[in-house]
Amino acid sequence: MNLGLSTTLHTDFGDAVDRTRAALSEQGFGVLTEIDVRATLAAKLDAHMEDYLILGACNPPLAHEAVGIDRQIGLLLPCNVVVRRNPDSDSEVIVEAMNPQLMVQVSNEPALQPIATRAAAKLQAAIDSLNSASRGV
Repeated sequence: MNLGLSTTLHTDFGDAVDRTRAALSEQGFGVLTEIDVRATLAAKLDAHMEDYLILGACNPPLAHEAVGIDRQIGLLLPCNVVVRRNPDSDSEVIVEAMNPQLMVQVSNEPALQPIATRAAAKLQAAIDSLNSASRGV
């Protein structure tokens, strides 16, 4: 099983972040948290790295269903979506979303399977829309 669903965009970082937020929103996800890893590492450790942003995305109806089945599943929510510049190419930005199937595998709770399947479909649709937008489709 893959840890994530991903695509590579040929655009600048700010545009990739904006498009990712819009794509998530179109699939019913809100961004609850944002962690600027690059800025945090620079401030706390004086370490330097490429642009790297973690968006904590949540689809409230799906989250409600999942928590209703297993209260501990909140430990795996929200879904992390990473927007990061490819360290080997200034013209590429990678967008990666956590594979919700991990939720089922880690919890060993089969009742979460249909929720994970729907969440994966929505996240994949968001990723796919980023690809379509980059081709001008």
